[in-house]
Amino acid sequence: MSDDKLHDASVRASRAQQLLDDELIQECFKTLEDSYTSAWRATTINDVSAREKLFLAINIVGKVRDHLINIVQNGKLAQAELQQLIDTAERKKRFGII
Repeated sequence: MSDDKLHDASVRASRAQQLLDDELIQECFKTLEDSYTSAWRATTINDVSAREKLFLAINIVGKVRDHLINIVQNGKLAQAELQQLIDTAERKKRFGII
């Protein structure tokens, strides 16, 4: 990956981590999951369509959270790769290879 893409991934990871750490976002995820779960449990035995829609809604909330977590993990990998590039460049400079 290019340095720009690695840097962008690192910046996105920082933003995603801020979102995941934000109490309001955490509250939103919990409220949505609890609301959908309560509505899902309150459906009647014949209301298959509603249960399926609510089940999908619960899973989508989890997928949004998982996507943010993946961005954070990819950013950590990008940051490690950037650090490795910096370390390699410093070693080359130190030994006069550059």
